[in-house]
Amino acid sequence: MDLDSLYQDVILDHSKRKLNAGLREPFEAEVHHVNPTCGDEVTLRVHLDGDTVRDISYDALGCSISTASASVMTDLLIGRSVGEADVVLQEFLAMMRGKGRYEPDEEVLDDAVAFQGTARLSARVKCALLSWMAYQDALTRATENTEEPA
Repeated sequence: MDLDSLYQDVILDHSKRKLNAGLREPFEAEVHHVNPTCGDEVTLRVHLDGDTVRDISYDALGCSISTASASVMTDLLIGRSVGEADVVLQEFLAMMRGKGRYEPDEEVLDDAVAFQGTARLSARVKCALLSWMAYQDALTRATENTEEPA
């Protein structure tokens, strides 16, 4: 089995058995993002416990790349500190914006490295990024909601 086939299997597996799918409580922020190019949608909730990403839940409608990316992302980020999660987010963004020429850190990305081939398909990059951008937005809102007034 070649590497591309393995990566395709990872994406198909995550699109079928969507980890952390279904909106859960409690949460500090909820966002809804849409990819206007293809119509993929995600509603995503973030729950923080201090500096820890305690939970990310979502409801996604879209292609297998979009839904698999949400599944992989939640699996990678839940339980990490906000700073550790940001390292993963930034590595994923660099890979997706690298147009297939960026060599990702597989230890940081784990299963998310399966989307490296997607980075070569400009029409599909937004599909893979949808849930990650929603997470970034929700994290910003959650952080704003939990900051104490001066």
